[in-house]
Amino acid sequence: MCRGQGHIVVYGNPAFVDRFGPGAVGMPAREALLDFPPDAFATLDAVLARGKPLARWIRMAGEDWRLTVAPRLDPTGEVYGVSFHLRARSDTPAAATER
Repeated sequence: MCRGQGHIVVYGNPAFVDRFGPGAVGMPAREALLDFPPDAFATLDAVLARGKPLARWIRMAGEDWRLTVAPRLDPTGEVYGVSFHLRARSDTPAAATER
């Protein structure tokens, strides 16, 4: 989860911390998420500016990842940040393992 135009990382789940390190929390995303390609940051910027969720495939560390980004809204409806989720293309979808 990131806050503001600088995309300051304010929360990372255990998988995020494993991937990017505990020092990434509290840092601007552009300084902490060194594997992120420019088009990933363009997506974060677009969601923050427009307040509409977006998703796209990105290439990170030689692997394809699905990046899903959603706006974070305060009680007045003002966008104050974004949340994002990464899923490797190689991950097996949960629905496929439930059968």
